[in-house]
Amino acid sequence: MPTFLSSLATLCRAVRRQGRIGRLLAGGVVLALSGMLFAVARDLPAPQVAVRYGPQAVRLYQDWTVLLNRLHDSPDPVRLAAVNQFINRRIRYADDESIWHQPDYWPTPLETFGKAAANCQGFTIAKYFSLRLAGMAPDKLRLTYVKARIGGPDSTLSQAHMVLAYYPTPTAEPLILDSLITSILPASQRPDLTPVFSFDAERLWVGSTRTTIDKLTRWRQVMDKMRAEGFTF
Repeated sequence: MPTFLSSLATLCRAVRRQGRIGRLLAGGVVLALSGMLFAVARDLPAPQVAVRYGPQAVRLYQDWTVLLNRLHDSPDPVRLAAVNQFINRRIRYADDESIWHQPDYWPTPLETFGKAAANCQGFTIAKYFSLRLAGMAPDKLRLTYVKARIGGPDSTLSQAHMVLAYYPTPTAEPLILDSLITSILPASQRPDLTPVFSFDAERLWVGSTRTTIDKLTRWRQVMDKMRAEGFTF
């Protein structure tokens, strides 16, 4: 039996044949209806989607929702590999100044899809929410700020960077999902990265100290934007 989204995709392909307006309407249908699978709190009408994010976001969102639906009951390693590949392949790397015309902006996945571009924060945020929406347990994922060494193993140069860490158990060595490389590697195999702090939807870790995310203003803004877009977690 075809899945809900595969049937919906067939409908949308037929609508898209009617031209640009049809394409936008098709994307709006996907955005409004596929939310039933991912706990979307309210509809996202086609005009809002088209005006706010553009047709590029609609196309990426269609592919994204089909992927997440397929992954929802998959083992964690399959989810990690598929999401990491999707975001790394479909989003190009660029800095915030060139994308958002400001030095530091944290986008939602839909905002990133609208530009099809992001810096390390945008990549990491998109992967985090993708895995959450694909059904991964929230206590297995942390967005992690690191110092990334550049220029080889003997270099003393570093820059701020963000990656996504996956913990199969609370005390296990994490796997690292990165925008700089395609492989998902254990943290011990990434000596170029030095952790600074990490966080999830509710908690902030600095070393072994755990607290709330109240001081992470940009992250709280991302969560608020996600809710305004209709997502709940």
